Amino acid sequence: MIIIEVKEAENIDRALRRYKRKLYDVRQLKELRKRKHFVKPSVKRRTEVLKATYKIKKMGGEG
Repeated sequence: MIIIEVKEAENIDRALRRYKRKLYDVRQLKELRKRKHFVKPSVKRRTEVLKATYKIKKMGGEG
């Protein structure tokens, strides 16, 4: 659980911005979205391979 200390003279919008930044930094939102649906291991492996070949092509290598 992420806890944000709200300072006495701090605006609520600024505190929300700090909360969102911290949520993004710990990648908790990404994990929640990933766990929303089950992905078969074969599909997960296929996407990893496609992502790796894309990165290799983007860097100028063979793929």
